Amino acid sequence: MKAIFRGKIWTIPNLLSFLRILMIPWFVWLFLSEENSVGTALVLLLSGFTDTIDGMIARRFHMVSDLGKALDPFADKLTQIAMLACLVIRFPHMWLVLAVLVMKEAFVLTTSLFSIRRTSVVPPADWHGKAATTTLYATMIAHLLFSHMPAALSDGLIGLCLCLILLSGVLYGIRNFRAIRSAGGTEQKNKEDRP
Repeated sequence: MKAIFRGKIWTIPNLLSFLRILMIPWFVWLFLSEENSVGTALVLLLSGFTDTIDGMIARRFHMVSDLGKALDPFADKLTQIAMLACLVIRFPHMWLVLAVLVMKEAFVLTTSLFSIRRTSVVPPADWHGKAATTTLYATMIAHLLFSHMPAALSDGLIGLCLCLILLSGVLYGIRNFRAIRSAGGTEQKNKEDRP
């Protein structure tokens, strides 16, 4: 059953990931043009809900696909970067989260591509990535709904996000480098075993 969906594009989880990408202009418009923070938060919550649902559907109905493994985090990061770029307008310290997130994603993407090239395996998200994402969404929604929160609370949430994003980047880097090194060792062994 799992093999049936591995190379498929039009699965329900993938469609939900595409839907999340289509939601980005909607919440950007609500935030920038309509200045509707509550509406923006609701769309962001809906986006996060579809993210949770698509993962559950993929696992429950064996619809995990190689495209989905790449598309799901891409939709997440695009959503996060767009929302953070909007929030920087009202909360200047958010630029730290935005900058660190972009650098972390660039690093993880680069090492992941090397890993995929060497192993032909698209690695799934790990717990630390999910923890960082959940905390980031909670922080963004809190800043949307409570725009006049105390500066200390805002900075505390931002600091927590930074710590988890950095931790996730380091752990993903370790995982990817191990996979690359392991694949290199296997290739070397195969060469040595050849007559």
